[in-house]
Amino acid sequence: MKKLLQINPVVRISTSTGRIMQEIGELAIERGWESYIAYSKGRDGIKPCKSKLVPVGNKWSVRWHGIMTRLFDRHGLASTRATKAFIRQIERIQPDIIHIHNIHGYFLNYKVLFDFLARYGKPVIWTVHDCWLYTGHCYYYSYQRCSKWEQHCQQCPQKRKFPSSYLFDRSSRNFDDKRLAFNALLPNGMHIVPVSDWMRGEMSRSFLKDYPYQVIHNGIDTALFAPCDPVEIRTRYHIPADKKIYLGVASIWSDEKGLAEFKRMATQLSEDEVIVMVGVSEVIKKQLPDNIISIARTENIKQLAALYSAATAFINPTWQDNYPTVNLEAISCGTPVVTYRTGGSIESITPDTGSIVEQGDVEGLLRAARDIKQRGKSYFTERCRDYALAYFKKEDRYQEYLELYEKLLNE
Repeated sequence: MKKLLQINPVVRISTSTGRIMQEIGELAIERGWESYIAYSKGRDGIKPCKSKLVPVGNKWSVRWHGIMTRLFDRHGLASTRATKAFIRQIERIQPDIIHIHNIHGYFLNYKVLFDFLARYGKPVIWTVHDCWLYTGHCYYYSYQRCSKWEQHCQQCPQKRKFPSSYLFDRSSRNFDDKRLAFNALLPNGMHIVPVSDWMRGEMSRSFLKDYPYQVIHNGIDTALFAPCDPVEIRTRYHIPADKKIYLGVASIWSDEKGLAEFKRMATQLSEDEVIVMVGVSEVIKKQLPDNIISIARTENIKQLAALYSAATAFINPTWQDNYPTVNLEAISCGTPVVTYRTGGSIESITPDTGSIVEQGDVEGLLRAARDIKQRGKSYFTERCRDYALAYFKKEDRYQEYLELYEKLLNE
């Protein structure tokens, strides 16, 4: 039986990477594979999962890794003992395919891991969910409009951003260490899978440009994210039926995610409009005006789908993103998306599924949402749903991974 090993710090389906990894594993099992998932034991407990779980490290190794990151800016270069123990587990399992999602997350030493992978000789696939693997520090640089990574990182303007360093800036040395470690695999030994065309274009200018690439967009569960009756949502949050809802959803709100935009839009709303924001912490809630309805988190996916369905428009004024699944979820629920021209956020947008606005044009965001309101959401609902079923189904997207696995094994 063929064996698949995936690597990511978290398994939880409440995280996008955890959910994607679990769903790929489930499809692999259906196709006759044995599926394993390696995760950070110090960051994630054992959750219901059909794949066999491979815990890495513990809470103490994670804490030490955090200290090394915060003080010395050496994220990904601690956890040596935990990584060597993990390698022994890989040698025991003998996977035919090793599929990396994220190795940042305070649980692995990438030098030790990639030195082993170069010797192990089995195909490695790396799905690129953010930019950390080819920069000297940050996991996104668009908001800062930084292009140092194209030549050589140094004097990082985001030293205090994840993975935060409070003392040293070692972005230049980190850049060299990553370039050396990740290029230890021969070009035919690692296949890189960006989840957006934008990321593919960015990486063509990085030190990983010579590896083979295949873009595979993320998929979602289109059966769960489907149009549904919004009455319960309006009742729960006391939103009159004649109020048009402009929805925003984020796991953590920040100016990079468009927090400032929602505050500005709130000052320009008409009487028949209301903003609803999901993922709002108590700290952020205190900053919001009274005409924004803030929700800390939804109870389940069904409630989130109902919020998407209730909205006239989903607004995503993100300044840096790869291929946001929130766009896919909204469209799958029949709701058009208004987004900034940012990274891969635009790749799910067509004239039938929403509008694209230039970065910083807050009035343009509201104007685009009102265009949808004026045309009538009913114009978009079926068109959005048809597009989602054609392009967003997780079964179709993750089948591309299974086909890639088979291709690499047969080469």
